[in-house]
Amino acid sequence: MIHVLAIITTIPGQRATVLERFKTIVPTVRAEAGCIEYGPVVDAEGADPAFGPDTFVVVEKWESLDALKAHSAAPHMRAYAENTQGLIAKRAVHVLTPA
Repeated sequence: MIHVLAIITTIPGQRATVLERFKTIVPTVRAEAGCIEYGPVVDAEGADPAFGPDTFVVVEKWESLDALKAHSAAPHMRAYAENTQGLIAKRAVHVLTPA
């Protein structure tokens, strides 16, 4: 199993817009072969430390690295990238395996 934490930081004040667009692809991604879990999370109220108001994290689980690679190349992911171009300041994707 592959775990992924994708930390997405938008330009200031654009997190809600990006999350709205992101949520439109979630059902399609969850239907992909090998997808176990896929969804956005934000800081819990009062969390310290916190990522901040412009950041969300995508928590993912995939059956294999091949499934993750296929996801990354999927047309809906390219469309999402184009749809959020100019709204994302920074992206860090961590691909992990259980310890």
